[in-house]
Amino acid sequence: MKEKKGGYEFYREVLGSPKYVVAPMVDASELAWRQLGRRYNADLCYTPMFHSAVFVRDQKYRKDSLQTCPQDRPLIVQFCANDPKTFLEAAKLTVNMIECDAIDLNLGCPQIIAKRGHFGSYLQDEWELIHNIISLASKELDIPITAKCRVFPDLQKTIEYAQMLERAGAQIITVHGRTREQKGPLTGLANWDYIKAVKNAVSVPVFANGNIQSRADADRCMAETGVDGVMSAEGHLTNPAIFAGESPAMWEMAIEYLDLVDEYPCPNSYVRGHLFKMLHHCLRLKENFDLREIIAKTSNLQDFRGAVMKLKERYIDFHTGVKKYDNEEEMKQLNIKQPPWICQPYVRQPPDEYKEKMAKITEQQKKEKLAEQREEETKSDSTLNNNNNKRVNENGQDGTGEGEGEGEVVMSKRKQKKMDKNPYKSFSKERRGCKLCSGCQNPAGLKCSYDQCRKCCKEKLIKEKLDCEGHKMFLSKKRVPTEVTEDRSRNPEVALQNEDQTSKMTHQQDVEMLIDEK
Repeated sequence: MKEKKGGYEFYREVLGSPKYVVAPMVDASELAWRQLGRRYNADLCYTPMFHSAVFVRDQKYRKDSLQTCPQDRPLIVQFCANDPKTFLEAAKLTVNMIECDAIDLNLGCPQIIAKRGHFGSYLQDEWELIHNIISLASKELDIPITAKCRVFPDLQKTIEYAQMLERAGAQIITVHGRTREQKGPLTGLANWDYIKAVKNAVSVPVFANGNIQSRADADRCMAETGVDGVMSAEGHLTNPAIFAGESPAMWEMAIEYLDLVDEYPCPNSYVRGHLFKMLHHCLRLKENFDLREIIAKTSNLQDFRGAVMKLKERYIDFHTGVKKYDNEEEMKQLNIKQPPWICQPYVRQPPDEYKEKMAKITEQQKKEKLAEQREEETKSDSTLNNNNNKRVNENGQDGTGEGEGEGEVVMSKRKQKKMDKNPYKSFSKERRGCKLCSGCQNPAGLKCSYDQCRKCCKEKLIKEKLDCEGHKMFLSKKRVPTEVTEDRSRNPEVALQNEDQTSKMTHQQDVEMLIDEK
């Protein structure tokens, strides 16, 4: 078993005192990208963040994740985890499968998926759990454990947090100088003062992360904070030659990356993501929307390469000086300092400006929504008025009010609802001018013997023992059993006597009816 080294001994003798570090990036710091970074002065690379629980249970996930080669050193493999044993098992599987120099615990991911999975920066309030994860792995493994974290809003708490990581066994601490809430449009600037305070408070090597958009930024960060190395993520994605201090044409980097993908294959989604980052500024221009669509939709490496070559054809004359590029308005619109075909960082809008912009957009959306509501209300009122006119006109002819019930509202609620949905709906004219029910003022049955609606007519027939030919209801002969039932419930003996008598009377009536019919 080889001797396990830690701290500055590990930093110098194993890693070779790295100054420029490619950050762990999900679906982005794969082998092909790491090799591209190493060609342009990257001293150390991290793998993408892997999910320790999935890594332990899924053999295919392990095989796909741990792609490396002899030239891919020094290398640190990063995992997210929320269980000490799972993290340890994932680390052991890694050591058995490939050669790497350390295992890193992700404590900095601020994305919503990390919140749902309970890992990354959403563990930073559970110090005991973090301590147990790092300390167990440090005791059991033959290679060092490192950690990458974010800062707290409170400086003293940030310092104590870093000291806890050191006590747990972290041999290198990477400090991202942003809080957990600084992400997406609200990213803002990283606080190098917090990183400097952490560096002065611990005795292990410290890497800084945040605000690195050029080689000059990296050197200035090391000078101002005293850290041992600088890590870049987004800056490296827009310009893989950032640590070499170069700003090449974007098609040069893209073609070189695609060549490496041919040698070290990776999913097309990774390639698409990298091309969108590298070609970002050009793809924002309307003249290149066709290329953006090709990159977005294709799943073929040759199509990716073809889109890059077409982009080169469109700008190569400007790049070589054959044609003069003088479009300051376009550069101002893209918020860039160099021509759009040059690899350069994507500068985010400051959070305050973003909030102000979103407030204006929200206010405008509220006004538009209010205007739409008022317009809908106006239309609804207009439709309702039209419907009321139609309801009034149904008693007259052509709106003149002639005939019975002049001006009476006779349209049923069901019809009114249908008219609200479709103002142009037409109904049968058969019932226009009909009489109103004497009981409820709804339209009466056209053939009802008593000029009532079906409901009121039925109540009348039951109450008065009548028949209605129009509604086909004959209840005069069906009342006897009902009366018998009521009598039976009051006095069973009397009811039975009445039932016999009634039965006899009914039978006699039936005989008489038969005689009359004959």
